[in-house]
Formats: sequence, C-alpha cells, structure tokens
Amino acid sequence: QAQLEESGGGSVQAGGSLRLSCAATGSVYRRCMGWFRQAPGKEREMVAIIGSDGSTTYTKSVKGRFTISKDNAMTTLYLEMSSLKPEDSAVYYCAADRTSRPRATCTIGRADFGSWGQGTQVTVSS
Repeated sequence: QAQLEESGGGSVQAGGSLRLSCAATGSVYRRCMGWFRQAPGKEREMVAIIGSDGSTTYTKSVKGRFTISKDNAMTTLYLEMSSLKPEDSAVYYCAADRTSRPRATCTIGRADFGSWGQGTQVTVSS
C-alpha cells in the first residue's frame, strides 16, 4: 500500500518562502509524482510534476517561483516555494502515479495520479 506524507506547511507573509516535503513509502508508483493544491471552494489543481527522468512541469502561475525536486530514489519529493502570494494559500497535496506502466511523458492530469497524501496547509498573508 502506498503512503505519502507531506510536511513543511505553515503560515508566512507575502514574499516569504516555504519548503514542502513528501515522504513516499510502500507500493508507490514513481514514474510521475507531483504536487497539487486546493483552495476553499476551488478544484484541486496541479502545481508541479516531476518524472523519474527529472523532467518537470509547472502550472503557469508558479513558474519561476516554485521548484519541484526529488531524491534519486524518489522516496522524498520537495516543493521549494518562494515569493509567495496570498493566492498561493491552499492545502497542498503530494501525489504519485496510478500505474506502473511506462509513460512517454509526465504531462498528465489529476486523474492519472492514484495515490495521495493527506495534505498540508499553506497560508500566505498579505
């Protein structure tokens, strides 16, 4: 059974930085892993995805401010967030691929992720 556990969330003022971590244990499919977020009243949206080959994808609103990374074995996933804005406030979720089948790319949608963490709250005040 896959287990994903996020940590590192908290409250910060606009312009500040936070680093999220995700520990991935158990039967985790690691071809593609990523970070999603969900603000109150909004749908869960992709923030960043990283492939086992190191390829990365970001949503437009965080490009240049957030960096996704992993350790070599993809047992830990990171999200470095800087120049934070109030609109970045949300619960941030770590996610892993739903299949062990090879993928040509990690340009995939939310439905392609089958394992999720419980989430960690990020609050950015103005």
